[in-house]
Amino acid sequence: MKTPESEKRPVVFVVDDDDSLRDSLERLFRMVGLRAETFATAAEFLKRKLPDVPTCLVLDVRLPRISGLDFQAELTKADVKIPIIFMTGYADIPMAVRAMKAGAFEFLPKPFLDQDMLDAVQRALERDRTRRQAEQANAQLRTNFESLSPRERDVMFFATAGLMNKQIAAELGLAEVTVKLHRGSVMRKMNARSVAELARMAQILGITRSNS
Repeated sequence: MKTPESEKRPVVFVVDDDDSLRDSLERLFRMVGLRAETFATAAEFLKRKLPDVPTCLVLDVRLPRISGLDFQAELTKADVKIPIIFMTGYADIPMAVRAMKAGAFEFLPKPFLDQDMLDAVQRALERDRTRRQAEQANAQLRTNFESLSPRERDVMFFATAGLMNKQIAAELGLAEVTVKLHRGSVMRKMNARSVAELARMAQILGITRSNS
C-alpha cells in the first residue's frame, strides 16, 4: 500500500501549554502547507512516534512539570534527533546561550513575527531533511561495504591507502590480475566512480586494516 502524499509532507510539532498560541501556530503552519501537530505538555509529545519525514519541534521554554530546556536534555539523552526552535516570553541571554549550546536550532522571544517563525521552521526542516538524506546514504554505504568479501575488503583498504595493484598483490600474496579483478568488483559493489571517491567512502566508514 502506498503512503498517502499528505503523510509524506514535513511535520512541525508544537509543545506549549497556551491553548490560544498552539491554535494560532497550527493555523499558521497549515496555511503554508505544512502538517502541524500540537501538544500541551512534553509528556503528550513523547507518546507520539515520530514519522519518517523531515520534522522540527517548536518548544516553549516554560512548561508544566518540566522546563523546555530540561526536556531538550532528555531528548538529546534519548538520541531523538529533531531540530528545536525555542520560544519564550521570558527571554534572557543566559537561557538562550544554554539552549543554543545544547543544540537548539533557534531561540525566538515572544511575541515573534509570523514570518520569523516560518523562516526558522523552514530552515529547521531543511536541516532535518539534509540529516536524513546523509543518514540514508551512510546506511546504504554500510550495506554496500558488508556485501564485499573479506579479500575485497583487504583490496579496498590497500587501494584507498594509495597502493597500486602490483603493490597490493605483493602485500596479499596474490597475482596482480587477481587483485585487478577484486578491485573492479569493489568499485562496482561500492558504486564508486574513482579511487578518490572510494577513499572518501572508506573515510566515512572509518575503515582500517583491522575492520576491513
